[in-house]
Amino acid sequence: MDYQQVFAAYWWVLIVLIIFFGSFFTISQGYIGVVTMFGKYRRIVRPGLNMKIPLLETVTKKVSIQNRSVELEFQAVTQDQANVYFKSMLLYSVQNEEEETIKKVAFKFIADRDLMQALIRTIEGNIRSFVATKKQAEILGLRKEIVEYVKGEIDHTLETWGYHLLDLQINDITFDKVILDSMSKVVASNNLKAAAENEGQALLITKTKGAEADGNAIKISAEAEKEAARLRGQGVALFRKEVAAGMTEAAEQMKQANLDTNVILFSMWTEAIKNFAEYGKGNVIFLDGSPDGMEVTMKQIQALMVKQAGTGVTKS
Repeated sequence: MDYQQVFAAYWWVLIVLIIFFGSFFTISQGYIGVVTMFGKYRRIVRPGLNMKIPLLETVTKKVSIQNRSVELEFQAVTQDQANVYFKSMLLYSVQNEEEETIKKVAFKFIADRDLMQALIRTIEGNIRSFVATKKQAEILGLRKEIVEYVKGEIDHTLETWGYHLLDLQINDITFDKVILDSMSKVVASNNLKAAAENEGQALLITKTKGAEADGNAIKISAEAEKEAARLRGQGVALFRKEVAAGMTEAAEQMKQANLDTNVILFSMWTEAIKNFAEYGKGNVIFLDGSPDGMEVTMKQIQALMVKQAGTGVTKS
């Protein structure tokens, strides 16, 4: 029996095998299959082992429902005509696993390359339109605002394609070298200005505090001097009062004893000389210590006392 006879006898077995193996297929995890028949959409199939009508149904596409990322590099121009260079990362995925969404993803674009081109250009256009309304000095501080603006503008467009923007990260924002150099100079000059202002403020505070301290010291010293003068006055007044009382008592006693009161004057004279010698601190006081000088001094004291006594009598 040759092969022709075997094939003629068992051709139907070959057809059964083709139909059997052509009826089963698998979809990998993370994908959803799109089945068409004669080019027309029929249904979607989930991951795992699936069946189809052999020779009639075809798995046209396998749509990935996993997250996908792409890096973007592009240029934009600010309101004041400065070139800004962006490096960003785009993270997106299929919006959901519903049948209508999968149909959009499968048939909106011919290939993934066309989807990527449209997605990148749309995002670049939105960022460029935002940057065109800002000045270059503002761009570095607007990363978050740029991302929020792009998400708000592009989400609706992506929904019509069956996709959802998960995240947009702007990793780097740079300018032309001339602009970067000028910005560095501005920052350096601002730092020098701030340092000078801080130094001036510190010097002003130091001088102010020093003046306040000197003023307080002068005030304290004046108060102390005032208090000391008051105490010295009270001491002198008390001393004079005690001297007068002592002299009055001594004079009364000598008068009762029929003694000459000039002895008191002589005692005062000798005590004064003694105190000058004992407590003097380098000051020179010229006194006539001769008998004639003492006699003249005694007469002067007596005359002063007589004058004061006469004044007292007149007043009484």
